[in-house]
Amino acid sequence: MKLTDIAKVIRSKNAGPYEITFDIIFNDKQAFDNFTNAGILTKQSFANLYNIKEEDVLGIIPFAPANALKITIVRPIASGQIGERDVYGAQQHKPLMELTFEN
Repeated sequence: MKLTDIAKVIRSKNAGPYEITFDIIFNDKQAFDNFTNAGILTKQSFANLYNIKEEDVLGIIPFAPANALKITIVRPIASGQIGERDVYGAQQHKPLMELTFEN
């Protein structure tokens, strides 16, 4: 199954100039509960997905009232710094959109 099958929103954005946050908002409570209880996204698995160090994954925070997960990472390059290609951090969610897992 793909994450896009059970999540209505998958996005990324700045969380200040030195961090990027990812939001996953699930279609319903059952999808949220099943995904979070299965332990599919951990700091290690997210780091592997994004080819970053595990310690650069600052948090994976479930927010049950919104059926959502928030993941925050250290930006590899500060927003607006020379060499940085996505000033707003709004185009970093593609690997999550391709995430597949066993249901």
